[in-house]
Amino acid sequence: MYLSRFLSLHALWVTVSSVMQHYPSVWGHYDVCKTQIYTEEGKVWDYMACQPEARDMIKYVRVTLDPPDITCGDPPETFCAMGNPYMCNNECDASTQELAHPPELMFDLEGRHPSTFWQSTTWKDYPKPLHVNITLSWNKTIELTDNIVITFESGRPDQMILEKSLDYGRTWQPYQYYATDCLDAFHMDPKSVRDLSQHTVLEIICTEEYSTGYMTNSKIIHFEIKDRFAFFAGPRLHNMASLYGQLDTTKKLRDFFTITDLRIRLLRPATGEIYVDEQHLARYFYAISDIRVYGRCKCNLHATGCKEENKRLLCECEHNTTGPDCGKCKKNYQGRPWSPGSYLPIPKGTANICIPSISSIGNPPKFDRIWPNISSLEVSKPNQANVCDNELLHCQNGGTCINNVRCQCPPAYTGILCEKLKCERDPGGCSQSSAQGAVSHGPLLLLMALLGAAGLHMC
Repeated sequence: MYLSRFLSLHALWVTVSSVMQHYPSVWGHYDVCKTQIYTEEGKVWDYMACQPEARDMIKYVRVTLDPPDITCGDPPETFCAMGNPYMCNNECDASTQELAHPPELMFDLEGRHPSTFWQSTTWKDYPKPLHVNITLSWNKTIELTDNIVITFESGRPDQMILEKSLDYGRTWQPYQYYATDCLDAFHMDPKSVRDLSQHTVLEIICTEEYSTGYMTNSKIIHFEIKDRFAFFAGPRLHNMASLYGQLDTTKKLRDFFTITDLRIRLLRPATGEIYVDEQHLARYFYAISDIRVYGRCKCNLHATGCKEENKRLLCECEHNTTGPDCGKCKKNYQGRPWSPGSYLPIPKGTANICIPSISSIGNPPKFDRIWPNISSLEVSKPNQANVCDNELLHCQNGGTCINNVRCQCPPAYTGILCEKLKCERDPGGCSQSSAQGAVSHGPLLLLMALLGAAGLHMC
C-alpha cells in the first residue's frame, strides 16, 4: 500500500515538475513561447509572449573609429605613464604586439597582467580639439538590460557624450552627457540619475559624477539602466511586473532602452587642471580597457532564441512570424495584421500569433467575428496550421474534423470547412428542395458553433 502511494506521489511530482519547468515564474520570465495543454478535446498549443535571454552583447559588436587613424602607434610615439604624468617614456608601436593598442583590446578578456587597452594618439596637435568617435554596431535591434560600463585606462575624459541610434546609425540621439563642468561644456545644470523620477526618467542629463580628473583609481563611467528600471520595479527590481507593464504600454519608454548602435564621443581628454600643460602634451590621450553592454535581441516577444548567422544576429522566430526582429507574419499566415507580443497579462503575456491567411484555408468561416481572436492553433505538420480542430476552426454544417487535416462534410455541403452548398456549383443553382435540408439545420449548427467558441473564450 505504502509503495503504491509513494509511486502515485512520485508520478504526481514528476508531472508537476515537468509542467513547472516550462511555466514562467510569478512575475514572468517569458522564456517559453508555447506549451501543450490538455483540454476536453485533447492536446492543444497554449501560446505565450517570449523573449531571448539577456547576454553579453559585446561578443557580437563591430567597432569603427573616426578618425580611422586615431589609434596610437603608427608612427610610434611616446606617452606619459598613467600614474605619473611626468614620466613620459612609455611607447606605443603598432608594429610590435607588446606595444600595440588596437581597438579590439577594448573588448578582450579583462583581468590579465599587464592590462590590455585601446589607446588614441596623444594631444600633440593642441589647441586643435582631440575628438574621437567610437561607434559600436550590432546590425540588429537590441534591448538593453543592464548598465553600460566603460573602463578607461587613462583618466576619464573631461567631456564626453554617449549617443544611441535606433536606425542603424542614420540618426543619433544623446543618451547622456559627461563633463567636469556641465554648465561650461554643454550649458546644462549637472544632475545624476538619483535626481530623476518616473515622470522624468527619459530626461537627457549631464552628469559630473564620472568626470573626475587624472586619477588612476577613478576609471569607470556608467550609463545607469538599472537605476532607471528601479523607478518602476523597486530598488532591488523585485516588482518586474510593474516594469513590464510600463514597457508594454509606453512606447517612448520601450524605445529608450532599445538601440541598434552606440556611439562614444570623446571630446576632451582628462587634464586634471583648468589649463592644458602645453610643455607635456604626451600626458593627454584616451585609453579604454573595457566596454560592457548587456542586453537581448529584440524579437517583439515572438522568440526565445537569437543566433548568429553570416556575422549577423537573427531572432529564431516562433508564433508564425519571420524577419530579423520577428517583425512580420510568415507567408500564408497573414490572416490578421502582424502585432508584437504583449507582456500583459502577467505572467504569460499575450502571444498575438500570426494566423493562417483566409486564402490558405478557403473562405472565412461564418463565425468570422471570432476569427481575429484565434490565439491557439494545433499543429499537425511542422510549420503548418490545422485546417480544422474542435476548438475554433469548426467544420460547419454538421461536418466532422478528420485528424485536423480535413473536414468530412454532409452530402449537401462542400468547401474547406463545409461552408458551401454543393448545389451552388451546379448550373441551375440551388433549388428549394435541394437546399431545404441544409437551410433547416444550418442556422442551428452555426449558433452552436458560435456558442461553443464563445464558451471557450469565457473559460
